[in-house]
Amino acid sequence: MANSTALAVSDSQLSPEFIQELLPSAERTALLYHLSFLCLGGFPKLERKIRDQAIETQMLFGSSEAVLLKCAGTSSNLVTSLFPILIKAVEKNKPKLAVAYLEKARKWIKDIIIAVDDMVMRYDHQAQSVKTCTSDVYEEQNTTEEKIKEHTVEMKALEDALAKLETDLKKNESDINAIEERIDKSTEELYYLIINNRSYGYSIFWGFFSRCRSYNDDAIRAKQAELNSLVYEKNSLRNQGWSIKIKQTDLQLKLANCKIQLGEIPSPVHLKEVQKCLDQIRQILVDLNKFWKKVGVTLETLKEKTFVGDVLIEELEDLKEEFLNSIEDAKLDWKRFGECCQRAQGIFSIQSRTAYKFLEVNPSSLSKDEWNKQYESIMAKLKMI
Repeated sequence: MANSTALAVSDSQLSPEFIQELLPSAERTALLYHLSFLCLGGFPKLERKIRDQAIETQMLFGSSEAVLLKCAGTSSNLVTSLFPILIKAVEKNKPKLAVAYLEKARKWIKDIIIAVDDMVMRYDHQAQSVKTCTSDVYEEQNTTEEKIKEHTVEMKALEDALAKLETDLKKNESDINAIEERIDKSTEELYYLIINNRSYGYSIFWGFFSRCRSYNDDAIRAKQAELNSLVYEKNSLRNQGWSIKIKQTDLQLKLANCKIQLGEIPSPVHLKEVQKCLDQIRQILVDLNKFWKKVGVTLETLKEKTFVGDVLIEELEDLKEEFLNSIEDAKLDWKRFGECCQRAQGIFSIQSRTAYKFLEVNPSSLSKDEWNKQYESIMAKLKMI
């Protein structure tokens, strides 16, 4: 008789815990698309390409949801229909009924295999499309770099001019500091002369010190003239400094405008990660399909070893208890597998309906604060995964 325990999911190549691998891959896919959309959103041509790929993946997840729902439904049918019928067929010796349901189960499984095969091909095609999109970004990046090279002379001249202005400004500030030190010194000397002049003016020895007073008057006037000259020089240096700063601002704006017009395109590293995630999901579906194919073969083997046409093999009577026990064990595994398929279907449902809402907002319309807020939010979610 057939080794009916082969119907148990635990003996298959695919563990029901495949959901644990599917969840992070699906979540990362949307988040990485979002990052790519943010980083390349300032370039309309590339933004459209990212949007198209994201929408296609969103639709792919919607189709995956339908396939997983079919897997969950088939698992439920095996538990609620096939296994009970097989048990009754063995208990009441009704082989025609059992054979009919085995054929029906084979039809269910064949339909799933075809559907999953189609999904595997679509994921493969989508991964290739993302790869092409990534190449397009690199091509645009190279074109931009060529433009930058063409404008290198202009940008270099602006940068050199800014560097010279920076040097001039530092010298200007140094000269102003030196002038201020000289002004402070001259001011102290002037105060000293004025104070001495007043003391001499009120001295009882006026006649004796009259020449000193005359000398001090001349010294005060000379010091005042020196101080006025220093203040004038300081003001000139200040005006010169403002002029340098104005030139700096002008050149900085020209240089910034030059860079903006050229457009510096970031590398599409996030799209490469999208390809990896899609490939991981594709591989999960490949394993899922191998599993269903194995189940199909197992059912056929069960039929061949248990029935001759639509008649039960005579020796089955002696192994009836073992057969019934193995079916009961398989029921428990298939129920758990069906629940996992439902959870996987739920993951695809969430991803296809809510994870791509970021496409509704044009990234170029975001303020710097809004852009940073979205970026930090995505990175936090990626770290959590």
